[in-house]
Amino acid sequence: MTGNDKPVIMRILQQTPEFEPEEVVVAEEVIDDYLEDSVNSGYHILVAQIDSLPAGYICYGTVPMTRGTWDMYWLAVDSVQQTRGIGNALLLSAEEDIEKRKGRLILIETSSKPSYEKTRRFYRARGYELICRIDDFYSPGDNRVIFQKRLQ
Repeated sequence: MTGNDKPVIMRILQQTPEFEPEEVVVAEEVIDDYLEDSVNSGYHILVAQIDSLPAGYICYGTVPMTRGTWDMYWLAVDSVQQTRGIGNALLLSAEEDIEKRKGRLILIETSSKPSYEKTRRFYRARGYELICRIDDFYSPGDNRVIFQKRLQ
């Protein structure tokens, strides 16, 4: 990811209905940390492009005080470009990078809201297993669900 990608990625995040405005603010902070110092930020960001324009991105990083556990923080694809395999390609690229870095376990946290059902199906279809649910975590009726995938 480069600074030139940021405006388009921010538009994608803002136009993704599942993301609340405060979540987009956090995503931007993470992007800014990465752009300021990609080596020491603790984040890894990949951008998919179509016709030299960003079409989606994925952000992931190691979990502190673990050996080989990684969090997948953000995955977003432009709504116009969805169903073209971009999300799958980004996820596979991140998994390959994590495995290359001796990662053994990937965790993905998401919401139980009905609007996230497509997201949960996406992860299950790619080999992620639902391992945890914390009721009312985000707000009453909005549970935190955690998926995992073992790489080794």
